Amino acid sequence: MSKRDELIAKYAADLKEKCGVTADMDLLTKVTIGCGPSIYNADSSTVSGLDDAELATVKNNFLIKKLGLKDSADLDKGLNAVMEQYGKSNRNKYRAVVYYLLTKHFKKESVY
Repeated sequence: MSKRDELIAKYAADLKEKCGVTADMDLLTKVTIGCGPSIYNADSSTVSGLDDAELATVKNNFLIKKLGLKDSADLDKGLNAVMEQYGKSNRNKYRAVVYYLLTKHFKKESVY
């Protein structure tokens, strides 16, 4: 099993345990691949739900640039909803899981 496959399995388990979501493995795999090498770095593989600068980066680089959404208050609401779903107190929010949840939240599976 490759390192990426191990991480995808870990992300699927995280979705199940922390979010109560059964992962669409095909979409989760595509989202994980889309994250590129960031998933292998301890710092960049996670998202801080409390860091406004990091959330702004997720909004600009993922929601607007990758998913092609227009900048609006709905993006902030969606981002906050995903952070709540993942658990505000949960310190290790994996980037691939956050992106997966955002993709599902905004119904942008077609991007992948």
